[in-house]
Amino acid sequence: MLYIVATPIGNLKDITHRAVEVLKSVDLIACEDTRHTKILLEHYAIKTPTTSFFQHNRFTKGSYLLELLKAGKNIALVSDAGTPGILDPGYNLINLVIQSNLEMTLVPGATALVNALVLSGKPAHEFYFAGFLANRTAARRNQLEKLKQLGCTLVFYESCHRILASLVDIGLVFGDKEITVARELTKKFEEVLRAKPKIIQEKLSVNKPRGEFVIVI
Repeated sequence: MLYIVATPIGNLKDITHRAVEVLKSVDLIACEDTRHTKILLEHYAIKTPTTSFFQHNRFTKGSYLLELLKAGKNIALVSDAGTPGILDPGYNLINLVIQSNLEMTLVPGATALVNALVLSGKPAHEFYFAGFLANRTAARRNQLEKLKQLGCTLVFYESCHRILASLVDIGLVFGDKEITVARELTKKFEEVLRAKPKIIQEKLSVNKPRGEFVIVI
């Protein structure tokens, strides 16, 4: 069985009893970053062996993990934070398991985009998650113009390095529409800002932005 296990996005207490039980009981844990996952495992006294499974080894390691599953081993797949398969290489292993008709299940838990969407107070009956915005200004503005036509709530991830530039482009495309920017969700310094893009940009410009951001329009 492949167990796709959601892990905390910040606060280590945000993990289910079932997830802890699964991580303790499987034969191996496939981690996006073993060093990062080690913090969680030590916190819950989980001594299960780990192996790395990330973007650059996903093909070779995916085949290795598939052979272990075929041999009857139970494996847990975890990402650095949140639910595996969302903007991480986990979907590669998931598809290998599907193609091989092997057993698989998801142990649910935190996902940053859902936290931010709910906290934004924006309509959530219809929304579009667009992952990370484009790196380059022209491409990002073009992307925003196209997504604006969808007419539903939009959710993006953004890094601390590009958040200010992205807010400038959001302001140009969406004008004074109130948006929500959430950072460090579930952590000690969690912050949820609800205002016009320019106001949020000015507030974040006071100090160098840190953390991972979720934008809701």
